[in-house]
Amino acid sequence: MQFGIIGSGSWGTALAKMLTDNGQSIHWWNRSETAIAQFKEKAHNPNYLSAARFNLSRLTFSSNVQEVIKASDVLVIAVPSAYIFDILSSLPKDIFNGKKILSAIKGILPEKNLLLHEFLYQQFDFSLENYFVVSGPCHAEEVASEKLSYLTFAGNDESMTKTLSTFFETTYIKTVVNKDVIGVQYAAVLKNIYALGAGIAHGLDYGDNFLSVLIANSADEMAGFLRKAGIINAEVGYLEHGISKNKETTHHNYAASVYLGDLLVTCYSLFSRNRTFGTMIGKGYSVKAAQLEMNMVAEGYNASKCIFDINQKFLAEMPIAQAVYEILWKSISPAEGFKAIEENLI
Repeated sequence: MQFGIIGSGSWGTALAKMLTDNGQSIHWWNRSETAIAQFKEKAHNPNYLSAARFNLSRLTFSSNVQEVIKASDVLVIAVPSAYIFDILSSLPKDIFNGKKILSAIKGILPEKNLLLHEFLYQQFDFSLENYFVVSGPCHAEEVASEKLSYLTFAGNDESMTKTLSTFFETTYIKTVVNKDVIGVQYAAVLKNIYALGAGIAHGLDYGDNFLSVLIANSADEMAGFLRKAGIINAEVGYLEHGISKNKETTHHNYAASVYLGDLLVTCYSLFSRNRTFGTMIGKGYSVKAAQLEMNMVAEGYNASKCIFDINQKFLAEMPIAQAVYEILWKSISPAEGFKAIEENLI
């Protein structure tokens, strides 16, 4: 099975490390010929996760995205959601015929308010049966240092989902499989919004006690949204384990790693760019100043507006996500926004 990776940021680099550490050769798209040349010279990504070394014999680079797609059976898409339309929209309508797509995107297409599979269906008539998702509480920086992490693979085709997950298993990566394609994607979007909120709280100098209550309420709020979005058979405390050698599919569970686990690590970890972005906002940075300072994409910024718009249909109760949206997009002061949050926490 030939893998291609679209995306050369930190998460794309981490996924490439998993595959190549597992003996796979990959086709890898990078828009910059200069970065490709530097990578070939130094055997590591010059811009992201430079501590992760690669066996160059397993890498075929190209700055032509069509070349990478045509050479691959499975496309791992790992670029920020805001760039998806520009990268893919001009491609031939049949370019993904016979391919499988593994989304590693933890965001939603801004302006269009679409998850990746929805965009692919609209643009390329791409079937959900050939679409898979990888997500979970797994920081690229910890992958680079080979700290044990867990990833969840979701897909409607249970057999293929299990097969794909095995290509990413290493001594430092354990995999979990479920069929919750839409819920896993929404959870990845929502946890970034709540991590922004956790960062804002930190920037406003709230303490650990408040932060724990905020995150607990965020978890409940996320579960409420997922239920409104039609995710079923997901209850806290109900989990059939299937992460062992038998690779049995798990029932999705809001307390599992890809839901609550990813929320917790994104809200607490110093590696979390969304928490970092939120901390800047809480300390008084403008959105533009925080974006310039970070020089990295915080998916929660665009996601906060997308989820606000989407929720006009679902009508889930989301006071925390709404406050984050109003702080970032409606010029409500962080202090004022969090006074409103205080009144809604339980």
